[in-house]
Amino acid sequence: MSHATPASYLVWSLLSCMLGIFLIYHLWSFDRFKCLRWNNGPHSGAFKRVMTYSYLLSIPLIITYSVGFAIIKYNEGYIQLPVYGILPTPYTRWSSASQSAIFPLTLCFSIGWSFEMVTHLEVNANAKQQDWFRSYYFRTWVVGSVIAVAYMPLVTIFTRENPTRSEAFTFLVGSLGSLSLTISFVPILQVTWSFPKFLGHLRADGVDTATIVRLTKFHELNTIRVLFRYLFTVPLLILGVDGVRPHQHINSNYFWTDLLTFIAGVGCVVSSGITLIIFFPRSVEGEIAARDASQEKKRLRSMGSIGSTRADFGALSMSEHRESYAPTYSSPMKTHYSTHSHDYTPLPSSISPTLR
Repeated sequence: MSHATPASYLVWSLLSCMLGIFLIYHLWSFDRFKCLRWNNGPHSGAFKRVMTYSYLLSIPLIITYSVGFAIIKYNEGYIQLPVYGILPTPYTRWSSASQSAIFPLTLCFSIGWSFEMVTHLEVNANAKQQDWFRSYYFRTWVVGSVIAVAYMPLVTIFTRENPTRSEAFTFLVGSLGSLSLTISFVPILQVTWSFPKFLGHLRADGVDTATIVRLTKFHELNTIRVLFRYLFTVPLLILGVDGVRPHQHINSNYFWTDLLTFIAGVGCVVSSGITLIIFFPRSVEGEIAARDASQEKKRLRSMGSIGSTRADFGALSMSEHRESYAPTYSSPMKTHYSTHSHDYTPLPSSISPTLR
């Protein structure tokens, strides 16, 4: 999209940054970033860690690509040509610093897209069979992941002499790979029409309501995710196919270029956000219960602290009260008053009668 308008990159930048903010918020709400640790419980194997980190790396790379090109496009601005009129400044007339940033930014997008394909390849395959490591789909995931991580950056590297052509081939091979993954996920969604009947069988078998709710939510999220995956891959495939042709009809029209770019950005962000929700499913009920329990524990601890303070203060006050009423006189006459029974003891006869 080095030939696209600055507004298209601005939209991609806003959407990708919103996805990054949602990523941070969701992981914090999920378990306070504990899921990012390598050893996070008995189910945090190396495979799960690799999947988590590959997905989390793809988002910052896409943010770097979109924000970097948005800055360059707005810094370079527009130019007026005699035949074409006013249009975004071509990359051939950019400053040397901006031209030198084209390949690194495109490579960031290519690597991020390859990580994104690895993530969606696992989601597609893992939904088909539970015995994951012994299945055919695990071997498929390994081979597909190696191919995705290798061929995407290599295509960008081998075509870097011409930035426009490099971008077109990156869009072409990336959209073909992602589109093939999306199409392979369609058989899983064939249960859409029979899903109510499937839920009826589960209810007849006595499955609890919570399980049915989770299955329904997971199925709906996957359906929406696949639809937005098409919105992400098809527009970039159109731009890529048109870009590698000798004469570009779509890429030369700024309306269609911006429209397809906007649609692809929305599809990328929404599908990635849903993937995040599927990977780290939050339980709002559990979070509310845990928060209420924590607040109740704090309240009880506070009440216990106040009660202990009051007990200590009462004991101290009683002690001071007793000490204030305890006689401390040194007169021989007054020492004949008992401090315990308050009985009166007659004075000795040696005392003056006036004192008696």
